Amino acid sequence: MSTRAHTLRNAMFSSIGLYTEFALGMLTSIVIARHLGPHLFGAYSGVIWLMAMGTAISNAGTASAAIKFIAEQRGAGRDDQIAPLLAYLRGAQRKFLLVVLVASALLLVFAGHEVAPSLDTWMVLGFLVATIPLRAGYMFNVGTAKGFENFRANAMVALVAAPTNLALVLLVSWLDLSVYWQLGVFFVSSIVFYAFSRRQLAPLLPAAVPGAAMSPELAKRVRHHMLYSALTVAVGFIVGSEAEVLFLNLYDDEHGAGQFKVAYQLAYGAATLVPGVFGALLLPMMANALTQGREAAGRKFVASTTYLALLAIPLLAFGVVFSTTLVQVLYGHEYLEAGPALALCLVGTVMTAMTHGASSLLISADRQRTVLLVVIGCGVLKLGLDWSLIHLAGLRGAVAAFVLVCAVQSIAIGVLAIRSSGRSPEWIRLSRIVLAASLAAAVVFPLQWQLVPIARLAVGGVLLGLAYIAFTLLLGCWSRGDIEHLQQIHQRWSAGRPRVGARLLAWAHHRASSEVLP
Repeated sequence: MSTRAHTLRNAMFSSIGLYTEFALGMLTSIVIARHLGPHLFGAYSGVIWLMAMGTAISNAGTASAAIKFIAEQRGAGRDDQIAPLLAYLRGAQRKFLLVVLVASALLLVFAGHEVAPSLDTWMVLGFLVATIPLRAGYMFNVGTAKGFENFRANAMVALVAAPTNLALVLLVSWLDLSVYWQLGVFFVSSIVFYAFSRRQLAPLLPAAVPGAAMSPELAKRVRHHMLYSALTVAVGFIVGSEAEVLFLNLYDDEHGAGQFKVAYQLAYGAATLVPGVFGALLLPMMANALTQGREAAGRKFVASTTYLALLAIPLLAFGVVFSTTLVQVLYGHEYLEAGPALALCLVGTVMTAMTHGASSLLISADRQRTVLLVVIGCGVLKLGLDWSLIHLAGLRGAVAAFVLVCAVQSIAIGVLAIRSSGRSPEWIRLSRIVLAASLAAAVVFPLQWQLVPIARLAVGGVLLGLAYIAFTLLLGCWSRGDIEHLQQIHQRWSAGRPRVGARLLAWAHHRASSEVLP
């Protein structure tokens, strides 16, 4: 199988897994939000954030280490190192998990009424103790499968577990049960995610070689990775997640926390479902590219940044025009305050998505210490901004803090990747992509005052997508190799019709750059 075919196959399974898990997860969140209302949804979201924080710290870089080092050992033909590597990482995860559970208990015993004022402290503690180990195990299994570049296993898990979770949430909402039943559904779904991921992973694992142990060099590199990743993941989770929900619960109100959760959930989901499909492939891809030399990794970084921009920028254009309409249709009038917040949160998530190639390059190049310094700086900045701006302006302060931190982190990671690779992104092409998305947004902007909300979104989305594709072709945003692939798809799916589309692709191919994106 060729490299391009292998990448496209992985992209297909990655798309299936991500779209299933996050799209159904988004629908699940919408059902829960409508069922609970902004106040209880804010309290529920605060508990889920604590669970996610505990999961991130429990893994503390073990999942990313599994991706990175399994991919490396497979590329070097050292499959005998995989079993002892996984044994070491699982042992490290158990130690981190113990610390997390003790810290969770202490937090809720001494500050439970402040963290989750509307919920019973002991119920919340029981939920965290039962759920965090399951979610941490599931995430580790997902990382291990990615290290084997087997995205089919993760797709199969999502196809089973995500619909099960949605069905249970719908049942609880239909019966109009309490918020504790929704937490119970989350626990049951965690069991399903963990058990099925373990089953899918088992056939991928190579048999353990008797007496095999990690080489001293590999053990040293793994410990080095774990040392920095433990702090990077913990602080990075605060930087990249909706920590504002916790601060809004503490210093503003749970209503504002529910509004912000809706805006963040939609923005994060959009960035995950579109550019994130390709971004999920970048860490193992970059680890393999670095074995071919710094120049190859630099080319991959530049090309992937352009490709991520092509996917991410139109999301921002759509959000700027239709964010309030989207919130109204999905969540109802109770959540209209989340509309403007969504447009701004999309700015932050799009910037973050466009730096996936840069962060993957730095991690694969063992630049964890440098990344850690950036993440710690952004973590301190975020905590300071959250505390001060939420005190000052509530929901608006939370949105401002989120966007500012995303911007600072994205710029810092991008600059470091440029210095590490010796290559700069294609700034002219990126500018053309931004221009194409802006022109497409201008085309559909008048629809804000036309049609009913659902029709407005449907017609506006289609028109914006078509206008964006046309403008990117006219402005030379695609490479020649990409246009050749689009021509093949156009011929295969529609027999080259409409002819004007075929002529536009032929014209764009003639004037396009010969550089091929990955």
